[in-house]
Amino acid sequence: MIDYLSLDMRKSDFYQGIFKADAEQIEFFNASIQDIKKQLLIDTATWGLAIFEKELNIKTDLNKPLSERRSVIKSKLRGSGKVDHILIKIVADAYSNGDVVVSFNGHIVVKFTSLYGIPPNLDDVKAALEDIKPAHLAIDYEFRYLLIKDIHNVLTLEQMEQTQLNKFAGGEAVGQ
Repeated sequence: MIDYLSLDMRKSDFYQGIFKADAEQIEFFNASIQDIKKQLLIDTATWGLAIFEKELNIKTDLNKPLSERRSVIKSKLRGSGKVDHILIKIVADAYSNGDVVVSFNGHIVVKFTSLYGIPPNLDDVKAALEDIKPAHLAIDYEFRYLLIKDIHNVLTLEQMEQTQLNKFAGGEAVGQ
């Protein structure tokens, strides 16, 4: 807009101040619009997660990492329809470390297969699956751990030292 002014007005501190203030406001307005757009998507939302949680009747826990809160929201959104092994897999897969195999052996068996150890938000997975499963069926959870056959002549001593103890079968994290 300053280009439309005469050369004398362009050099004026008064007009430059006005246009600078306007430019700052426009930049702030554009940044606000971009932030609001981010809040509309679960994967990019931050403060908007509380709105998703309220709409889905999920208790907001600000102490949880954003990734875990996003997983709960996605799970709740996916968890509607006919309850079968496919739906249970979709809900459990919404969580980090969530690649699962679901089977039925008189009860539901959910086996985590993507990483070693117990998922950090296992309680959220359990709560979500309890909400959708038939009340008369129990759920067993199985986890993948490192075994001697997985490390013998495979990992170096340095690599083993860098591996958390809770990734090994029978191991617990230090301090627990």
